[in-house]
Amino acid sequence: MERKKFRVRNKVKKVSSVERYRLSVSRSAKNISAQIIDDTKNITLAYASSNTKEIKSQKKTKKELSILVAENLARKAKDMKITKVYFDRGIYKYHGRVKLLADELRKNGMEF
Repeated sequence: MERKKFRVRNKVKKVSSVERYRLSVSRSAKNISAQIIDDTKNITLAYASSNTKEIKSQKKTKKELSILVAENLARKAKDMKITKVYFDRGIYKYHGRVKLLADELRKNGMEF
């Protein structure tokens, strides 16, 4: 698992440019989270998760949670004037909830 994550992340970093940040996705059986990371300074700029109180209280399905997290992250990124990122899917296939999250981020103005 670690080797796969390392391999995917290194490929993404090689083709990325300096003015783009990394959008990292992680998911578990019940939750999904995403964060925008500045790799030059090693800091997280924006973060959204389905594990917060306001999202947890809505009792949505896992797919609906991915959409809510994407909308939340896109709103935070717009406030920080971040539009261009590169998508780091980590060890997860670009399928299902990860794909839903990416598509919803694109709808809300993110470019990757």
